[in-house]
Amino acid sequence: MRWKILLGMMACAGALQNATAADEGPYRFLREISIGGEGGWDILTVDSPAQRLYLSHSTRIVVVDLEKNAVAGEITDTPGVHGFVAVPEFGHGFSTNGKENKASVVDLKTLKTISKIETGDNPDALVYDPQHHEVYVFNHSGNSATVIDVKTARVVSTIALGGSPEFAAVDPAASRVYCNIEDKSEVVAIDTTKHEVVARWPVAPGEEPSGIAFDAVHHRLFSGCHNKMMTMLDTESGKVVATVPIGAGVDGCAFDDATRLAFASCGDGTTTIAKEESPGKLTVVQTLKTEPRARTITIDPGTHRIYLPSARFNPPAPASPGTTPARPTVIPGSFKLLVYGPAAAPQP
Repeated sequence: MRWKILLGMMACAGALQNATAADEGPYRFLREISIGGEGGWDILTVDSPAQRLYLSHSTRIVVVDLEKNAVAGEITDTPGVHGFVAVPEFGHGFSTNGKENKASVVDLKTLKTISKIETGDNPDALVYDPQHHEVYVFNHSGNSATVIDVKTARVVSTIALGGSPEFAAVDPAASRVYCNIEDKSEVVAIDTTKHEVVARWPVAPGEEPSGIAFDAVHHRLFSGCHNKMMTMLDTESGKVVATVPIGAGVDGCAFDDATRLAFASCGDGTTTIAKEESPGKLTVVQTLKTEPRARTITIDPGTHRIYLPSARFNPPAPASPGTTPARPTVIPGSFKLLVYGPAAAPQP
């Protein structure tokens, strides 16, 4: 009996050691930033020079001062907002309002809405192309991209994508925008001069790609896929050249050019951090423990810090037989930003 107890203790110790080792790595928890309010959230983006973070939250966009680590204001009248991108050179920002099929044009100084632009159905992710001064709005239900001229705030093109778009990345040097097509398990390459799809690349063995990030120097795309995998794709050949395992419920991805680290944030409460060792090798260096449903992410390239929204939830109501279980609801006032940074950085 004693040897069975000893073996059990050794197994528990080994499991604990493995769990601890899985969380060791280049990143550590730094702090929480209280956001508050009610409702869910989606995409967040950073304007690093301005030290501002824009966080989509239900019907508004919360603006966070990253120097003070505090809420600095909000942009209202954005029903069902999914994302926001700042274009400081023109003093404007653009939001995607999923519940009204419109994009808001916002004054970055006053945070007031200037105008609204019609898009396709359920505008979701969006990116800014600095080469042509255009914003690409990806309409998830509309299976299309709406291209907006930043100078005139007018639609200049609508591009059919042949599937449901998720996140996108910009490659100004190649005059391309890359977008994950979730229901087709592929990436499309859009020519930003012609405003048309010029290539379609499968992400197999990845399936249902969501988050995307780009290494412009080595021409590598990182896609977080729902079959618990991150793929690394060569944008010159259109081939997947490496994969690593990630957690469940991925949504966001990020890439740090300086450290060549790729991040995949997952709803199971983990963020996988992988190192691009070479253009053909991707290695997991840390499974960072975050919080359940912390599934979207952004990075500040100046500080190398990553930000993930999270909250506490009420337990879902019991489901009746034959019905879909209800989703848990956010506990009012519990919404927050989790901040993680390089382990070598001094304690803030």
